[in-house]
Amino acid sequence: MVKGKKKWLLGSTALFCALTVAMAGCSSGSGGTKTAEPGTDTTTTTTTTTGNTDSSGEGTAKTKTTISITYRDDGIGEKGTFYKWLKELSESYPNKDVEIKPTPIQASEGDYFAKVALALKSKDTAPDIVTEDTFILNSDASAGYLEPLDDKVKAWEDWTNGSFIEAMKKGVTASDGKVYGVPYNTDSRGLWYNKEIFKQAGLPEDWQPKTWDDVLNAARTIKEKTKDVVPIWMNMGKATGEATSMQTYEMLLYGTGERLYDNDTSKWIIKSQGIIDALTFIQTVNKEKLGPPLSKVLNGQAGNTASREYLPKGKLAISLDGSWITGNYFDTGAAPWPEYKDVLGFAPMPTSKGQDPGSITLAGGWALSIPSNAQHKDEAWDFIKYALNKDNTKKLVIASGNITVRADVAKDPEYTAQPFNGIATEYLQHAEFRPAQDKYPEVSTQIQTMVESVATGTSPADAAKKYAQDVTRIVGEDHIVEK
Repeated sequence: MVKGKKKWLLGSTALFCALTVAMAGCSSGSGGTKTAEPGTDTTTTTTTTTGNTDSSGEGTAKTKTTISITYRDDGIGEKGTFYKWLKELSESYPNKDVEIKPTPIQASEGDYFAKVALALKSKDTAPDIVTEDTFILNSDASAGYLEPLDDKVKAWEDWTNGSFIEAMKKGVTASDGKVYGVPYNTDSRGLWYNKEIFKQAGLPEDWQPKTWDDVLNAARTIKEKTKDVVPIWMNMGKATGEATSMQTYEMLLYGTGERLYDNDTSKWIIKSQGIIDALTFIQTVNKEKLGPPLSKVLNGQAGNTASREYLPKGKLAISLDGSWITGNYFDTGAAPWPEYKDVLGFAPMPTSKGQDPGSITLAGGWALSIPSNAQHKDEAWDFIKYALNKDNTKKLVIASGNITVRADVAKDPEYTAQPFNGIATEYLQHAEFRPAQDKYPEVSTQIQTMVESVATGTSPADAAKKYAQDVTRIVGEDHIVEK
């Protein structure tokens, strides 16, 4: 029998070659992990088992099933939390007739979704398990790329006995009412800030902004009273994909009281004062040079630059970002920073003028799904149940700094002892979610274009007008509304 470590080495040797002409070549992660083509070589393999011989004295052949798992590698390879977690699971997985093969895609967030969609279209390239951001899950399900899991989850005790937080199941339920994945984390968003920089600028270390003006005024004070410090960082480029849509624009838009989609009329909102107000905030940050240089913020690695470089090095005062960034600062993280617990604060993002509910957050998360074109669906499901049981889920969310979707993990002392977990979970009380509409990913792309255009000098009014035209083209005139 092949042991777990040998099994892992066999599983992680394939290269991920380009899925598109623009990416014609192979790439490897900075940590040495090489990305494998999703879904390829997932047929059964044959391993000779010593100790069992037939009458001729030769070893008998043992058939193994290879389960490929595709996820996003943001450039740190074997140092990545998800990679390490998969490696541990591959070694501890009880079914030794199954090999676990990681097939990471090294890409920016936006490129990852495009490459996954391309891979899911064919049985030749679809993996057995794919990590799905819950915002894209409905679109992939509507396209027929994902396998419904209703029968499987109904027969899984963990799903039916209250172990999973009921509200988190909505993120993996598509518009047809079917379940297409098992969530493994969620998150909230807010304002990370450096207490030492705030103290230096004469600002309160227990910062609790009540309005957008409070946020902007704090940034202005920092610009005036400190040197070589970026006052505030928000994702503003197309290259940072959904991080720009969700962490920046939607956090602002929802803070005005407006929404992207009107549930009452089932129409997309293409014109509102909230849109202009959100874009004006972005314009102000750039016009007053309160943010980082555009060369930094329009880069696909902007989020990592802020969280892994500028914050730990004391070069950034305020960052509008997600609860998960602390995972970078663990001893096993991408940017170890033991002092983060004492240096950082995590303030709620206020509503625009302090109106109810006072603060806002957007909640997202990721799930494990089985593609419709997967070759080993039953074996994939068995592994998902093992990977996302209480103990293994707890290991992943603690190591990554995410919020758990399991109620039993949420009560676990090891989980509750993690810095910022309590406050990040508290912010979910006022959480909003992205529209569960199959057109959302296309609308989100237009949001990113709109935000970047404002960041680079286009007026909010002109950018909003172009956005309205583009969204109308995508969803149709019968599915839009003006406020």
